[in-house]
Amino acid sequence: MYITGWTALLAALGAVPTFLTHDRLMAWVWVAGTILLALLDAWMAPTVTSVGVRSVVPRSVRLSERCAVTVTVANLGVRRVRGALRDAWEPSAGATDNRHRFDLGAMQTAKFTTPLLPTRRGDRHAGDVTLRLEGPLRLGGRQRSIPRNERLRVLPEFTSRRHLPSRLARLHEIDGRAAVNLRGAGSEFDSLREYVIGDDVRVIDWRASARRAEVLVKTFRPERDRRVFILVDTSRLSAGRVGDAPRLDASIEAALLLAALASHAGDRVQVVAFDRRERARAMGSTGPRLMPALADALAVAEPDLVEPDWLGAVRLIEDRLSQRALVVLLTTVDASALDSGLLDTVASLARKHKVVVASVDDPEVADLAAARRSTEDHYNAAAAERGRLETSALGMRLRQLGAEVVRALPDSLAPALADTYLQLKAAGQL
Repeated sequence: MYITGWTALLAALGAVPTFLTHDRLMAWVWVAGTILLALLDAWMAPTVTSVGVRSVVPRSVRLSERCAVTVTVANLGVRRVRGALRDAWEPSAGATDNRHRFDLGAMQTAKFTTPLLPTRRGDRHAGDVTLRLEGPLRLGGRQRSIPRNERLRVLPEFTSRRHLPSRLARLHEIDGRAAVNLRGAGSEFDSLREYVIGDDVRVIDWRASARRAEVLVKTFRPERDRRVFILVDTSRLSAGRVGDAPRLDASIEAALLLAALASHAGDRVQVVAFDRRERARAMGSTGPRLMPALADALAVAEPDLVEPDWLGAVRLIEDRLSQRALVVLLTTVDASALDSGLLDTVASLARKHKVVVASVDDPEVADLAAARRSTEDHYNAAAAERGRLETSALGMRLRQLGAEVVRALPDSLAPALADTYLQLKAAGQL
């Protein structure tokens, strides 16, 4: 049961004669009568079981994109029903205009829409649909909350997809190149052509030249159907906010762009979110099915306040890969990585695979290093510079172990990682 604003207004009207006559008994009688009328009105209201509710929730939507939930209300009884409903959602779902009034005759239905604008990735769960049916006097009514098990999956925003056309053009240029001067470990034979001045003599095909009585050289194209394994670190450092979002979100953007680019290149992509255990994965999908599967898997990846288990990550990668592959570690490169086991992990993986370590730089560190207005600013600048030197030293050690290191600001990490992939592709290192 509930009471309406009309009940409160009617009770307040009793204060007028009480103020004029100073008769408290009249005031109590007035209030008691108002409450009895509200109770009688609620008892006369239609039963809540006479109204059916059904909601339709979209399966998924990208972050920052709008969608709508449809709620259908049906009068299953023979009496006319008036009232309102509230379509409740958790705050991060961004529900607006979620209260709707209805006035339905016997066996009538009405549809209402609740706009949603999610502000966070992951599963946004629906709350109860609350129904209020008014009595004939509109002083009170019956109320019922209907639980729902529905959820809306909010996919990563993937703003870095705007960089994909330019990288695809570069990829097509690499794949369509007539010749490569020197065969690399990741190139395969394409065709023969006549020798021209400037060609490397090491690519001359002497047997074919002897048969044709002219000098022929081999041309190569980057090998396709390679393996690309992307590990997204979801340990405690990924929870640190860089700008308005956690580091993890920038890593997910980079993983999505690299996966899209590698799939267009004909490579097989596997993506895993990992800290001390596997949090999400996308593998086995190729072609048009890859990106929807990847976005759906990474949508629910959240940082966990634990230390990364890099030895477990090595075991996971070795179990999933049976041949040489490009292994991309999207993690945080800073002084704490010395104790976390990242160096040993890279050294172990680099013996068999090509390793790329990608990390998000914090723009606030550069701002602190540049500010020199006060004594406190000088101390902050010194700490920032020391942190940058330690990070640079760690990056140098990673390169000495055979890994490529990519460090960039959050908005630049995805294109920088894609460019590194294209450079390795062009150099025949994949």
